[in-house]
Amino acid sequence: MITVLASIHVRTGRLADFLHIFKDNMVEVRKEKGCIEYFPAIDIPADLPSQVVDENVVTVLEKWDTMEALKAHLVSSHMQAYRVMVKDMIENVQLKILKEA
Repeated sequence: MITVLASIHVRTGRLADFLHIFKDNMVEVRKEKGCIEYFPAIDIPADLPSQVVDENVVTVLEKWDTMEALKAHLVSSHMQAYRVMVKDMIENVQLKILKEA
């Protein structure tokens, strides 16, 4: 199983628009072969040590059966369309591709 943590830094004032488009696309992503889990999450203040809260970051948590399924997801037509729709809303994206240790 492959786990992905995607940190998407959204431009100030664009979070609601971004999440609307993301959640519409999420329906298609969850239908993809090999998709186990896929959802966005936002920071909440918990007053815990070392916590960094950023109201403009969406963390996407993903689980895929295989690396091949993940790679197919990245080039799917709905992901290509999604990237076009959100390109002006996003400042940067950082990915962590993980496997169980």
